Amino acid sequence: MSGERYQVVIVGAGLVGTAAALALGRQGVRVALVERQPPATPTDTWDTRIYAISPAPQRFLERIGAWQRLDTDRIQPVYRMDVTGDAHGTIRLDAYESGVSHLATILESGRLQHALWQAIEADGNVALHCPAAIESLDRDGASTRLTLADGTTLEADLVVGADGAASRIREWAGLTSTLTPYGQSGVVANFECERPHRGTAFQWFFDSDILAWLPLGGNRMSMVWSTRTAHADELLALDGVALADKVRAAGHDRLGDLHLLTSAAAFPLRLIRVDAVVAPGVALIGDAAHGVHPLAGQGVNLGFGDAEILVDVLARRPARSYCGDVRVLQRYARERAEPVRRMQALTHGLHHLFADTRAGWLRNAGMRIVDHLPPMKAALVREAMS
Repeated sequence: MSGERYQVVIVGAGLVGTAAALALGRQGVRVALVERQPPATPTDTWDTRIYAISPAPQRFLERIGAWQRLDTDRIQPVYRMDVTGDAHGTIRLDAYESGVSHLATILESGRLQHALWQAIEADGNVALHCPAAIESLDRDGASTRLTLADGTTLEADLVVGADGAASRIREWAGLTSTLTPYGQSGVVANFECERPHRGTAFQWFFDSDILAWLPLGGNRMSMVWSTRTAHADELLALDGVALADKVRAAGHDRLGDLHLLTSAAAFPLRLIRVDAVVAPGVALIGDAAHGVHPLAGQGVNLGFGDAEILVDVLARRPARSYCGDVRVLQRYARERAEPVRRMQALTHGLHHLFADTRAGWLRNAGMRIVDHLPPMKAALVREAMS
């Protein structure tokens, strides 16, 4: 084999892949990042793709120098979360009562991506191949050759698949996955609000739907409405005024009049289980490694956890091993197995609990009981923050 030689080549420069590349570069690992297109430069328009970043991933992003590059006017801490069932069941999670500064931080995907990209360019420790498409991948012994569409060849001890739910790297490596569609879509849009949200996130469960309002900077909020695909299509067909009225009514008028800031969009909801996330010379992270229902907003946080643990495992590998050594990679797989399994079980179980009309008494009674047990609520907050 011949070509540009790297210890690690990461395929996919989304949030998780870019963070992993940045962290590896800072550890002195010779790393390259391959991506089809560079991230767009942020504009004043609000991004419809919004994430709730938990404190643990936030600390990881701070350590690698990305968080500090965010515009503080476009991020919003969550201080409280009000969850309401379909028959008077409620839970309130409060940062102050739990002894923490905040529960999560709401921000726009595009701005976080831009901050990560700026940090990579400023560090200069990552070889960027962008825009670039992979023509072929060939494994030979302990090394993999990646041939790009422009003829460039890269050699890597380890190829990291950070290329999303339909991962080409996962398919190439023969790592099998099971996709379970929920028959639902997540409808997203941003709104200007009449009343201040005061850093509160709201979530309602009703008619098998889940409606979340996430606070944005200023008097704004981002909506995620998980609903049957047919209903999602109906919501997308509404004009801005009609959609705002529909969302306001579904949220019991908690923030007064709503004014649509961004066009609504939708994405399919599905559970993705991957049988193995590593193979000799290959590791999967982020959506390539797992998919969860968005009701807990933990998908991207799981991905950042993947990136952080993979970087840590590679940094602590034995002196005589190499990055693609499957024995090293299995340590990463073991450390990530339980957090991913736990979150998938939680979100999958909650989805079915609230989709089953026969279980209404159980779920609402459970919410009322938990709301009166401060230690259990504190445990929920700790889990969400990890």
